[in-house]
Amino acid sequence: MLQASTLKFLQNLKKNNSKEWFDLNRKIYESAKTDFADLVNDVIKSFGKKDAGIANLSAKECVFRINRDVRFSKDKAPYKINMGASISAGGKKSPLAGYYFHLEPGGKSFAGGGLYMAEPDKLKKVRQEIDYNWAEFHKILLNKKFKEQYGDLDKSEGMTLVREPKGYEKENPAIDYIKLKSWVALTPIADKSLTEKDLTKTICTAFETLQPLIIFLNKALTD
Repeated sequence: MLQASTLKFLQNLKKNNSKEWFDLNRKIYESAKTDFADLVNDVIKSFGKKDAGIANLSAKECVFRINRDVRFSKDKAPYKINMGASISAGGKKSPLAGYYFHLEPGGKSFAGGGLYMAEPDKLKKVRQEIDYNWAEFHKILLNKKFKEQYGDLDKSEGMTLVREPKGYEKENPAIDYIKLKSWVALTPIADKSLTEKDLTKTICTAFETLQPLIIFLNKALTD
């Protein structure tokens, strides 16, 4: 579970996104940062029993910095208004598919994961794997637990090509998934759940449901 003070800090940061305010509230931030890291470590410890590839990770290897890179952004707000952790074999900088937890009060928190905006060579490998093993991939997406928890992969604007990639036909039964630029599934986590004792279990359940997809994607990347 997370402390209510952690959620309150992020809510206040959203209203006061400046270095001056942040510096005045740095002790509160450090407490929130530790609280979030403790949760991530609990998730790793628990879910690592089911996925050995993440078992030896620490929160430090998975949690993203709260500072924004504003060099090429019109939005010059210095800080993110969320906390996030990418739990993948190798940590947050890993090129492999993995799990993700996003904390953002206001109904914007979620758990999930997959492979996000992969490099061209990795896109090619995953598309080929989906094409060659469509029956296996489709079975993962049709799984009852997956459908209930995630519905489908994210096909929102920006996540998919307008046209089918070179070498694939429109009639291919897997074309909607071959056209994707990322293979990601997300499930929302309500604000009230964030401070409940079973939050770790809630996140781990979401990850367990997603695990067959992660295994499929990483097989494509590593074979």
